[in-house]
Amino acid sequence: MSDVIPPKARGAAHFFTVRLRDPSSDLLVREVARLRQATRMTRARYPFDIDAIVVLPGTVHTLWSVPADDNDISHRWTLLKSLFSRGLRGAANRTPAQALRGDKAIWQRRIWHHVIRDSDDLERHRRMIHAAPVQAGLVARPQDWLFTSLHRDLALRHREDTPAAPPPFSRMRNKTVASRPAATSPAQ
Repeated sequence: MSDVIPPKARGAAHFFTVRLRDPSSDLLVREVARLRQATRMTRARYPFDIDAIVVLPGTVHTLWSVPADDNDISHRWTLLKSLFSRGLRGAANRTPAQALRGDKAIWQRRIWHHVIRDSDDLERHRRMIHAAPVQAGLVARPQDWLFTSLHRDLALRHREDTPAAPPPFSRMRNKTVASRPAATSPAQ
């Protein structure tokens, strides 16, 4: 990936595919908590929004929106990959040069990066992210995959489509009952 982002891409949405060096590895799903922590720490230092994401055993597909005034994507990915790799053993087949540099040879060096052009392009990439587990043969339906933002999107859509439920009766305060005069019993 180039360190230079075209000026027209500043503040735009970006699609990424990031892969492990070993395509048969399931490290990302085994260590998904570590990946989430690395992502949180990276976002704290270099803010970005995750518009959509799917974590497959050896691949991450994601859509990010970055601030218009800070489009340093390469530092974000370098930090995220480094934070994820800390504490993990390096690949057994890494070269002496990689070992000398401290490169654990866990990640592919390059990532696939695409600047989103318009809302149609954004929606196409979002659908591709959601369909990735099915295309990889991991599940029959996208919603059956655990490590995807599809669940968040479905929950948001459900909340938007469903009117707010009334508060539970135990939390309601019926002030009109308290302000009514006490019922008088008929004179005997």
